[in-house]
This record gives sequence, structure tokens and C-alpha cells, in this order.
Amino acid sequence: MTLDIRGSLKNTKISSNKYVVIEEMISNSIDSFLIRRHDDPRDLNLKISLSIQLFAIDLLGQQIDISISCADNGCGLGDEQTNAFLTKDTSYKDDLAIAGIGKCKGSGRIQFFHHFSRISIDSTYLDGDRVRHRALGSADGRKKLEYDDFQIDEGQEANIGTTITLSGLKAAARERVYATDSIASIFSAATVKRHILMALLQRLVSLKPELGDFEIIFKTTYSDGSDQTDFLRASDLPPVSQVRDVQIEERDPQTGRPLGQSREFKLSHYKLDAGQFHLPNNAISLCAKSSAVKDITVRYLRTRTEQNSPVNGYYHIVLVEGPLLDERVNDQRDDFEGIPEDIPAEDMYMDSTISYSALYEKIDPIIDGFVTPAGWSRDEVIADAAERFGVSAPMLTETETRVVYGDTAKSVAERVLKKYQDRIIADTAEIFDLKEEIVKAEPHTADFRQKIHELSWRYTSSLKSFDMANLSQLVVRRAAIVEILSLACEKRLDVQTAAVDRREDERIIHSIFFPMRKDSSEVSDHDIWLLSEEYQYYEYIASDKPLSQIRWNGAEKLFEASVDEDFERILSKRADTNGALRPDIAIFSKEGSAIIVEFKAPGVSMDEHTGDLSEYAHLLAAKSKGRLRKFYGYLIGDTVNRLRMTGYTRFPTGKGYFRSSPLSDPESSRVLGELYEEMLFFEDVVNRARKRISVYKDRLDIDLTKR
Repeated sequence: MTLDIRGSLKNTKISSNKYVVIEEMISNSIDSFLIRRHDDPRDLNLKISLSIQLFAIDLLGQQIDISISCADNGCGLGDEQTNAFLTKDTSYKDDLAIAGIGKCKGSGRIQFFHHFSRISIDSTYLDGDRVRHRALGSADGRKKLEYDDFQIDEGQEANIGTTITLSGLKAAARERVYATDSIASIFSAATVKRHILMALLQRLVSLKPELGDFEIIFKTTYSDGSDQTDFLRASDLPPVSQVRDVQIEERDPQTGRPLGQSREFKLSHYKLDAGQFHLPNNAISLCAKSSAVKDITVRYLRTRTEQNSPVNGYYHIVLVEGPLLDERVNDQRDDFEGIPEDIPAEDMYMDSTISYSALYEKIDPIIDGFVTPAGWSRDEVIADAAERFGVSAPMLTETETRVVYGDTAKSVAERVLKKYQDRIIADTAEIFDLKEEIVKAEPHTADFRQKIHELSWRYTSSLKSFDMANLSQLVVRRAAIVEILSLACEKRLDVQTAAVDRREDERIIHSIFFPMRKDSSEVSDHDIWLLSEEYQYYEYIASDKPLSQIRWNGAEKLFEASVDEDFERILSKRADTNGALRPDIAIFSKEGSAIIVEFKAPGVSMDEHTGDLSEYAHLLAAKSKGRLRKFYGYLIGDTVNRLRMTGYTRFPTGKGYFRSSPLSDPESSRVLGELYEEMLFFEDVVNRARKRISVYKDRLDIDLTKR
């Protein structure tokens, strides 16, 4: 048998795991011991010695090289084991009917050659009734490794086992894997022990009866001659705290349709007392063959401090296992292949029936229950999501969205809205398919009406998805506008509190209702609903625009050409800063009504302008050739002299006033129409708007008030 080292290196990528060679050495030693225990009925205990040598290779002692030896008391490298070692894609372990030995691709040892330039093997084994010794000498630059490279002679029974030594750290591995931390700290005995405890904990715990009173010795010798030794014994293993099984429904990777079957996953949770176990961090991992492969701790403990510190007095190790993960682990054993993020998968060649999103959806709430730090509040995250994004508690329930530790308002909103988006797309696709079927159906058959019934029900059910998302966005937007208006009226917006030479409070308030110097032919996004919902849908709205350009029914102009000149003569008499402008906002409907809105800057007394609305209405009525006869006027500000409000009636609630009076030609006394006026305070407008959307805000649990 021959192992093509160059070919194997080309076809197997280097692992990013700093301890991959150590994990592989110890895993192989465990497998070798299980084989020996299976063949030898004597009571044996696993013993592994891991020896790490660090030595300087330059005169200044700054460049450190490393040699790693792993000695065990396993079965040794007999002929079958040697042939398996020399086979890249071996099935040797797969065929062994021995509990605890997982399936093997045989690519783990390729990491030996990725990381180190030299390998030597010294092994003693039983060959029938004989004890044999097999050795492979260390050599640089091997391109192939063949059966004949091993030397065989007689051995001693007391030495049964194998020692593998790796030396000569390669430059590529040094730069790509070990560049961020010092080699001395990475390979200290205590650090390696802690890593192996976390990486192989599940396997060691599950195999404890087979491994006996095992001992793994970790020894690191430094370039100055000092050394450090640590031990991992059977008595050190913590008991598993909780085990949870979950079933995840399989789906067609291309269509997303359920396949009617599930895959099983197991979660094992270990709580290690921080006073007894001095671990570097918590570890939550997806595993393959009882060994940690993909670290997902950051998904549940978001900050580095949380990851590296005890949670509620304990370090937590959570291991997620399942046949799918065993099948999909990559050759480097640092990730998984062929598992899509979502199903339907974008890759048409993807064949996995389980996605990461489906896996996380099931395990997230369980792991959240395992490791959530004290003091975290799920309710606060939900409230924040409702306040910032309009994603309410009912929407979470509707979309079956769970809020787990580490979630932010943004991540919750993204998941909820994505689910609504997916649901809407699916609903739309179903409706489209039904429409296509209806087109092909024959109207005189019963099948046609059945399709109509089906379409109506499908469409009705989809409205819930559409409406929940759309309604929440609308209500949150309006709630935000109301709060902005409230702050503007109280002069508390940042732009108002900043030091400026000239205040523009009226301009700011005006722009919240409708953009200045625009009309509804230019903008459709405005908030005139703040006055009344029906005004939002009037045919034409103008803000400080020439009235002579307004067209009636899209053709004939609404007003006489002189209307703007007449307004100029009226407005030129006024002394305030708006003296050269037309009514702040004018709204018209084809039914013959007009709405006139005038804003007064904070501090300007509205009673001094009570005649403005009447004067505007008279002019518009006269110049509209009789088309406009019903006028609604709004004078909005924050100051009034109540002694001058003769003829006005105060509202039962709020501070404002109203009155209704006919519009009569001052010369002929001919009735031109009717004017209904309201004098409102800014706070009245804000309160009305809040009440108008309150039922929706309450239903969606939205609160945008400044705290």
C-alpha cells in the first residue's frame, strides 16, 4: 500500500484548528485502545502521554519550532492498521463492530503532513502469538509513504502501543494557523489539556466504561529546559447536566416542501463549576463523531467577555450531535459541507434536507435555556423591537419567532419580516398558480367554480400576512410622525435647540404636514392626515404654490388668472414673516370643497389673524367661478388672547375654538358658500392624531414616546 502525500495534501485543505493534529492523535489512540480492549479480555485502562517539545531555531531564540509525540497503550500498528494508515479514503474502522469507534474518512492524518514536515512512528503489536515491533524513521520531504518504508522486528509485550512523533513545523502552517498567538502559549500543557477536555468531552464521557480509569498526560518542555505537566483523568470528567433530543423535519432542498420524515439531533449540556474547572471559555459546538467541530458560541454569548467568563457561576459546554453532522463533516474537521443556510436552497445541486436555519430554530430556545446570563430580559428585547421597528408581540406569535439571548431588536425584526416576506411570496405564488389554472378551466364546469372558491380562500388567508406587515409599518410611521410633531411644537427637536441666528419653528412644523412649495402632483408622501384622515385622499393639495395653475378635472383651470395677484394684495398688508406667501396649505376636492391651513409660529397670537381664513375663503370662492362653496379653515398655533375670541365656541375637550358662518359677497350680499373654522393649538393636533391611531398602536403594542 502507498499513501500519496502530495496528492492527499492537494485534495485535502489545511485545517484552521490549532489543535487538529493533537485531537487526531488522541482520537486515534482512543480508537486503538478500543480495538485492543475488544480483542483482549483483560482489564485495561487507557493511558496516553502527549509530549510537546519547544525549542529555538535561531540565535536570538525568537523563532520557535515544535515537536509533538503521542504515546498510547492501544493495539499498535499491525498489518491491518498499517494498511489503513496508508489508505487515504479508508473504510477500515467502518467495518469494525466495536462500540465507540466512529466512521472514518482517513483524511485526519493528512493534517499531520499539512502542519509538519517529518513524521516518525514506533509501534509494538501482537501478530498472532508473536509480539512484533514496527518503526518508521523520520525523514524530510517525503512524497510518498509505502508499506516497505516500515521496519519490522521482534518486540516486547510490555511495550504494546504506538508512539507517533511530528516535528518540523511547516512555514505555511506557521503563517496560516499559528500566526496570531505565540506557540509557547498555544501548546502549554494546561492550555492543551483544557482544549482536549472541551473538544473530546462528549466522547470521553460516553466511552468512560470502555476506557476504564484512564489517564492522559500532557507535558510541555520549553526551550530553556523548563517543563510543565498536567493530567486529565477519568475522575476529572463532569457528569452531563442535561440531554435533549430534537426532531427536525426534512424538506425538499429545492422546493422547501415537507418530506414527511425527520432527522434526530442530540444536545448534551455540561455545567462545570468555575471554582473547580479553570476553563478559558464556554464552548457551544456542532459535533461530528462525538468531537467538537464548529464553534457556535458567539451565536449565544455575543461578547468576548461573556464567552470567556463563567455564566451564573459555571462554565457551559453544549455539544450538538446528529447523524447528519457525522455525514457532512469536512475533511479538515473544522466545518461541515453541503448544509444550506436556508431551504429552498439557492444552489440547485444542494441535496441536504436539513438547513442551518431549521437546526437553529429548534436548538436556539434550548441552548438559550442552558446558558442565558442572569439579568437578561426577553421582554425588553421585544419592547425594543416594537418601539424601533413596529414588530409587536402578536407578530412574533403569528410568525412563530422566538426571542433568545443574544438577540437584538434589529435581529428579531429581520427574522419576523423575512418570515412575512417568505409567507407573502409563497401566498402570491399559490395565488398565481391558481389564476393560471382558472384560465385553463372551462367556465361551464363545476371545476371552474371550485377553483374560484379555492382562490378566494387562498387570497383571503394571504391578506393576513400582507396586512399585518403593511399595517404595522403604517402605524409605526404615523406614530413616529406624531412624536416628531410633538417635539417640534415644544421646540425640542435637535435642529430647534441648536443655536441659530433665525428660528424656523413654523417652517419645521409646516414641513411635517406637507413639504413646502410643493403640490400633490409632485409629492405623494405627506402627512396631512394629522388634521383629518379624509384630507389624505383629496384630489389636489398645494403648499405655497401659485393657485392659478390648478386645473379642474385635469383640463380647465380652477381659478381665474388674477387669483395670485389678488392674494398678493391681501398678504402684502400682513406684517409677519409670511407676508409674501399664500395660504400655508390649500386642499381641494372635485365635490366643491376646499381646506385652508394657516400655521402661526410659536408665540404669535392667533386671535390677531382670525380674519385671515375668512378673507382667503372669500377670495377663493369668488375666483373659482362658483366651483368652490364649502370651506374648512384651520388656524394652528400655540398662543391666543381668549378675551378676543368673540363669536367662537370652545371645544368641549382641548383648548381650541370653532365657528361656522356663511360666506357672503360684501357688495351684493350674495351667498358665496360656507366657512367652517377651527382655531387649534399644536397640542390639540398632536392629541387628535394620537387618538386616531391609538387603537392600532395598542393592538401592535407600539410606544415611540421619548423617555
